[in-house]
Amino acid sequence: MEETVGSVENKDFTCFLESIPIHKNSSILSVEVVKNIEAAVKDGKLGEVVSIVKDINQEVSRSTVKIAVTGDSGNGMSSFINALRLIGHKEEDSAPTEVVRTTQKPACYFSSSFPKVDLCDLPGTGVTAQSMENYLEEMEFDKYDLIIIIASEQFSSNHVKLAKAMQRMRKRFYVVWTKLDRDLGTSAHSEPQLLRSIQESIQENLQKEGVKVPPIFLVSSIDPSSHDFPKLRDTLKKDISSIRHDGLLGTLFQICKKTINEKVESISRSIDEDNLKGFGISNPDNLGECQKVFQEMFGVDERSLHQVALNMSQPDACSRYAMPSQVTQRDQQDGWTVSELYHSRTQYFFTSLNYYISCYFDSRRHRHMQQKHMLDEVAMQTKKTLWEILENNIILPQKG
Repeated sequence: MEETVGSVENKDFTCFLESIPIHKNSSILSVEVVKNIEAAVKDGKLGEVVSIVKDINQEVSRSTVKIAVTGDSGNGMSSFINALRLIGHKEEDSAPTEVVRTTQKPACYFSSSFPKVDLCDLPGTGVTAQSMENYLEEMEFDKYDLIIIIASEQFSSNHVKLAKAMQRMRKRFYVVWTKLDRDLGTSAHSEPQLLRSIQESIQENLQKEGVKVPPIFLVSSIDPSSHDFPKLRDTLKKDISSIRHDGLLGTLFQICKKTINEKVESISRSIDEDNLKGFGISNPDNLGECQKVFQEMFGVDERSLHQVALNMSQPDACSRYAMPSQVTQRDQQDGWTVSELYHSRTQYFFTSLNYYISCYFDSRRHRHMQQKHMLDEVAMQTKKTLWEILENNIILPQKG
């Protein structure tokens, strides 16, 4: 019976935010950091969000991306790592590449081509474990940011199981076919035919098991400047940047968005209960006052936004989000309230008592609708502001 491998257990994660897992051992997004972000957004203290995310960005810039290189024993993982680092097999810090199975435990290397990146040479499958399930547990794949699965000669069932496990664990991974020089030297096919055949074989084996085909690279460790090696390096550099920044950006925004939506739901219940005075709104009919209080509650009033912009050293960055609401401009003509506007348009035509009772409930419904619309506008304004903070000023590298 085929083993079920690589499943993700909920106990390993702090929370799931729209399919974005935050691992419990994350040194950057710890439980405490997530709670601090949620609290700051909930309290409308966007200045605190700026400070928290700046600290996160400092951690990101200092963090090391960990890349695991794995595959069947004898597939040339160590040789691949040396070729990727552009060093020979005889140099002092090169990965050992003797014919015997030399890698008995994970060994990590660095390269000036990939600053703050650990390239970890794992023991091949079958060296330290009796089963793929044990191998996955023993190698602790959850602590790696990217997995490179090395294959040669054939794309075995172990390779498929590894790929399937990485997909289940939501890990970014590549498949790299090494020893292409040997394949070209022994094959009767032309080079284009052979390359196409290898590529199609890997894809078919993965698709049979329902694995989404990852980036596939065909290389020769003897010649690290030919075939797919340059493409592999370029892809790796882009993905390292993405691992550090883009995924974190999306996760942080999901945390903020989730907190804002929960706050909107809470205030909406108060609107339904006619309990806005509890938020300091003296006249709930006055949309201008509602807008002002909502903006203060979410931290997107003019004073708060100005302070946030100053904290980011960009005084004009958030000014466009502080424009008056169109609803307010339309319905607050001459200082009239919602109720006054509503009754002024209806009382002229009808005088019966029954109609006034109906008018009261219609007016109440209309007021709630306008208040909720105003609330949604302010929430959207807050999300735009937070995205601006995260995307352009803090998380992503500065554009030259």
